[in-house]
Amino acid sequence: QVQLVESGGGSVQVGGSLRLSCTASRDTYSTYCMGWFRQAPGKEREGVATINSNGRTYYTDSVKGRFTISQDNAKNNLFLQMNSLKPEDTAMYYCARRSGYCAGILLPSLFPTWGQGTQVTVSS
Repeated sequence: QVQLVESGGGSVQVGGSLRLSCTASRDTYSTYCMGWFRQAPGKEREGVATINSNGRTYYTDSVKGRFTISQDNAKNNLFLQMNSLKPEDTAMYYCARRSGYCAGILLPSLFPTWGQGTQVTVSS
């Protein structure tokens, strides 16, 4: 069972930047998809960005051009570079993982493995 641990959240002002990290323990699947999700108070969890093990990426419209998802060469670490942050980006951010490729931003229910989350707060 893969374990995921997020880090890098914090508080920033509007227009600032943060870089989230997610460290994954090794598993035996060579084909997988990892994603970043977020959940604001009183709202449903939503997909932000996904990346397949082949490097293909997908973004939800609200973060395109501002956020970048990436993974390191060893593919044990997942990152989310967040620039030009807005108050509406405030949420708990989670990384998640599933076997097989993603063909876009998938529903959270399709990901069996989750980290504990890291809080991002953007203030004006």
